Amino acid sequence: MKVAYILPGQGSQFPGMGKNLYENHTNAKPLFKKANEVLGFDITKIMFEGTAEDLKKTQITQPAIFLHSVILAKCLKIQPDMVAGHSLGEFSALVLNGCLDFEDALKLVQIRANAMQKACNETPSTMAAIVGIDDKIVEEVCASINHTIVVPANYNSPGQLVISGTIEGVELAIQLCKEKGAKIAKKLEVDGAFHSPLMESAKNELAIGIETTLFQRPSCPIYQNYTAKPSIDANEIKNNLIAQLTSPVLWTQTIQNMINDGASEFTEIGPGNVLQGLVKRINKSVVINGRAE
Repeated sequence: MKVAYILPGQGSQFPGMGKNLYENHTNAKPLFKKANEVLGFDITKIMFEGTAEDLKKTQITQPAIFLHSVILAKCLKIQPDMVAGHSLGEFSALVLNGCLDFEDALKLVQIRANAMQKACNETPSTMAAIVGIDDKIVEEVCASINHTIVVPANYNSPGQLVISGTIEGVELAIQLCKEKGAKIAKKLEVDGAFHSPLMESAKNELAIGIETTLFQRPSCPIYQNYTAKPSIDANEIKNNLIAQLTSPVLWTQTIQNMINDGASEFTEIGPGNVLQGLVKRINKSVVINGRAE
């Protein structure tokens, strides 16, 4: 039996996140303090005392979720057989399997968050959840809209696909998906088109940071969003991590591949339980656990 650890991405944040860890685990405190030094601002204060609105800002959300997941994992002294992270969660996963050092990973997360926020500000854009129709139909709808950008962004579970693009493109795709029979087709509360070509400038910035960061050979495979396949090769991991920003998150395919490779138990490490729900929809036969605090 293999245990797979899965790490959440943006959207799992909540006010007060990490406070219990800080107060109840002595080895968590120095990591939170180190994070404040590395980031150059008091992120712990925002995590512990900030509002939901404060935590929604990309440059806050991403390092906050990373910190919660990684510090929790270090407190639990986890030894995974395989790991995967949803979008931002890939950085957390790479700390769990020893590919990235805590501080180096946090610096990359900050670069990524700031670059993505800049890209969001450059072009009005958004994302939408499409539920209840076949992924193939959503792909065909996006492909049919060729005068602006709208693409599949997150293959979250069968029949649940998130699209990403310009406001015009996403709104048109929502309308067409409803006509095709989608049960739900609605915009998400985000101000950017993550995992789409509109993140190209952010990808270029992140690439510079990744290329100058040491990636070690990991202790276990990471199943990456870009390919949905396992890797233990540092250079391959780097390239996939860069490509991820403008490519879809193949989460459904990732979980299926992990199960095919022997994973029979999945444990979500970090805030919330979003990934547990997705795994249940992908395969009901596996054991699913959550460790939020």
